Amino acid sequence: MGNLIDNIKQNLAIVVALCVCAIWGETFVSTKILLEDGLMPSDIFFYRFVLGYVCIWFFSYKRLWADNWQDELLLVVLGIMGGSLYFLTENMALMYSTASNVAILVGSTPLITAVLMALFYKDERMRPRQMVGSLLAFGGMALVILNGQLMLHLNPKGDILALCASLTWACYSLIIKKLSRHYNALFITRKIFIYGILTILPYLWTGSPLQTDLAVLSKPSVWVNLLYLGVVASMLCFVAWNWTLKRLGTVRATNIIYLQSFFTMFFSYLILGEHITFMAVCGTATLILGMYLAGKTAT
Repeated sequence: MGNLIDNIKQNLAIVVALCVCAIWGETFVSTKILLEDGLMPSDIFFYRFVLGYVCIWFFSYKRLWADNWQDELLLVVLGIMGGSLYFLTENMALMYSTASNVAILVGSTPLITAVLMALFYKDERMRPRQMVGSLLAFGGMALVILNGQLMLHLNPKGDILALCASLTWACYSLIIKKLSRHYNALFITRKIFIYGILTILPYLWTGSPLQTDLAVLSKPSVWVNLLYLGVVASMLCFVAWNWTLKRLGTVRATNIIYLQSFFTMFFSYLILGEHITFMAVCGTATLILGMYLAGKTAT
């Protein structure tokens, strides 16, 4: 009976992780719409995290601080790694490099995460067959992102920023494994939001002033997408993802992120009318095969 319940919880966690990846895959489309409406990347991050924090406060308000200052400091680091620094490096990379380069380099997060987890946690080390599956998934993801474009152009500044984004999210996954043993997902997520907001303020003050024009913010396409990003993609998805990391294990859960590129392609086709090529279809098949191998041997 206990094994049956555990299997149900595992399968539920996989379904939740897939839903999160689908939503996060669509966020690139929502972000593109907001950028076309005149918002800057830092504006989008600030508003979505403020909305996420306000919403999550109603569900997690009793506990204000961690048990000790060391854990509180780790929560600050999570707010930077999974919030302000991650979004800044990823979005700034797009200013200096191509979208394909950035997407592929940021998509290397599961591989970097697997390496870091193997170094720090024995129970998260991947077997050889799992690594093959992960590499196949990475290759499939790259084909999906390229979507018929056979050439990548090196842009050192942008590509380094994209790798930094990948590394920050890998560090986020590493730290949250430690904290999730002592704190629930709601508390951790609320802290990530507030520290993400606080650490983006210096950039807003010195680099990119916050967009406060009501004529822009009152557009239906702006406030609808901001609500979606803040409430669904931030508040609900961060809580769900942090819970999934604890349930499935960091490496196994993070491998599911590979599917985000497929969902981005699908929603771009559905909403923006972008084309899907034969290469992308082959990439999707390779991605699913790789994830099957990685997931099968992880159990």
